[in-house]
Amino acid sequence: MTWLRLAFANLSLSPLTSAVNIVLMALGTASIVLLLLAGYQLAQTMSRDAQGIDLVVGAQGSPVQLILAAVYHADVPPGNVKLEEAQRWAEDSRVASAVPLSLGDSYRGFRIVGTTPEYLDIYGATPLQGRVWDKPLEAVVGSAVAQASGLQVGSTFAGAHGLVDGGHSHDEQKYRVTGVLAPTGTVVDRLVVTSLESVWQLHDEGHADHAEDHHEDEHDDAESHHDDEHDHEEGHHDDEHDHEEDHHDDEHDHEEGHHDDEHDHEDGKEEDHAEHSDHDGHAHSAEDLEITAMLLAYRSPLAATTLPRQINAEGALQAAAPAMEVARLLQLIGVGMTALNAFAWVLVATAALSIFAALYGSLRARRGELAMLRCLGATRGELVFYLLVEGLLMSAIGVTLGFVVGHGMMEVVGQWLANSTGVTMTGFVWVPAQTLLLIGLFLVGVLSAVIPAVQAYRTDVAKTLVEG
Repeated sequence: MTWLRLAFANLSLSPLTSAVNIVLMALGTASIVLLLLAGYQLAQTMSRDAQGIDLVVGAQGSPVQLILAAVYHADVPPGNVKLEEAQRWAEDSRVASAVPLSLGDSYRGFRIVGTTPEYLDIYGATPLQGRVWDKPLEAVVGSAVAQASGLQVGSTFAGAHGLVDGGHSHDEQKYRVTGVLAPTGTVVDRLVVTSLESVWQLHDEGHADHAEDHHEDEHDDAESHHDDEHDHEEGHHDDEHDHEEDHHDDEHDHEEGHHDDEHDHEDGKEEDHAEHSDHDGHAHSAEDLEITAMLLAYRSPLAATTLPRQINAEGALQAAAPAMEVARLLQLIGVGMTALNAFAWVLVATAALSIFAALYGSLRARRGELAMLRCLGATRGELVFYLLVEGLLMSAIGVTLGFVVGHGMMEVVGQWLANSTGVTMTGFVWVPAQTLLLIGLFLVGVLSAVIPAVQAYRTDVAKTLVEG
């Protein structure tokens, strides 16, 4: 305890220098801790969101974009595909389960996902309140969506095109919330989930309105044409009023024949219009329905060696494996995090050098103190221990402060992410890499005090006392 008290007393003699050394060590430690916590939780989140999804089938384009859009809902999908084409691979004997997704709309920045109830099963999501949808324009909302938007069971809302506010809103047809999902810590917490039929119905709305407007225009044109013909016939009838009765009868017969012809022509137009309506119905038939992606789970690991290659070889669709793309993403992110880690370790090294400089610089001024300690009975080993304790004390204070600041910053960032995006991160977690970091920082503190301690060990007591 005496040596520790002496170390504290010596640090208090130069408070500014000690404070600078401690702050440098704390900044370096906090930076490394923050990066470790963020990287670990990001990798865990990405792996958890992709768990249970072996393959994503969608439109051709960037596989990373397809995975980001269909699995993490963090990007715009490359396009839509025919449901019939995707269903072909869903029914393959190598596939254990398949879940379709239809994207395109959002609510206050939270994506609206058209799918089947099996999508909730992937993440183990169950309603905390209410129930799952059972008809079109019913939806369940994730816990983060409910918290951020205030939606609850019975609430209604209108979806909008795109992933940001300001898109065209479907105010004519609103969703009704039937359930609020319990928190899962996965991507489903920040989604609005509904049926495929809901998405198809809303996106067919514009087409239906266009067809109705076109039909009304045709009806107005037909009425106008009928009025013109009626006026012309009345004028012609007045001009021919003085003709003989038999000639009038002939005209009457002719008009009746002409009227019959017009009636037949109008019947033909109605039949043509019915055919047009049939054509519209065919445009929305099952074989022309589109989805954004299909999430597949393999029946056996052997499917991974053949199924993606076969889908990509045919060229109509694209198959992307989340595990592979996640590894690529983490590798790209890892490059940036490695650079930040290197910078943080530079700060730690700077702090260690500063501690070394402080101890070594004060050693000459303290040579008399060390000599007096020797005269009072201190051994060379105790002097070495004294210098090591002093160096470790500054390092320990800096490291402890750095860990507290790093975890605190992670908690603040996690709260901000949870409120803005629904991504869950916390500072109240200890990752395995932090144990190695703690050991490494302890060794740095020891090394910063080794050389001054060795110099203290070599101090010649008699010579030092003679020189005064």
